[in-house]
Amino acid sequence: MTAPQIAPDKFVESMQQEIQQYLQSVMKAVNNAPDGDWIGGSEEQVRDLSADFRRQVFEKAVQLKVDAAEAAFSPSAQPDDRQASGE
Repeated sequence: MTAPQIAPDKFVESMQQEIQQYLQSVMKAVNNAPDGDWIGGSEEQVRDLSADFRRQVFEKAVQLKVDAAEAAFSPSAQPDDRQASGE
């Protein structure tokens, strides 16, 4: 069985809140860095935010794929309880 494909647009739509939060956090980190040291004062925080965002993106992508595969799965019919117990 081939797992269903997920439309990239559906994935992007499902991540809108996380994307907005990530970008806002990056800008806050840069804004909070000391004048004259915007890069050095925000680089580590932005790196950490980016690592967390990358993890969220990958987890969401895999979860959408798992959900689609589970929804498409059709389990075989379960045997009647009486037949299984020998009645």
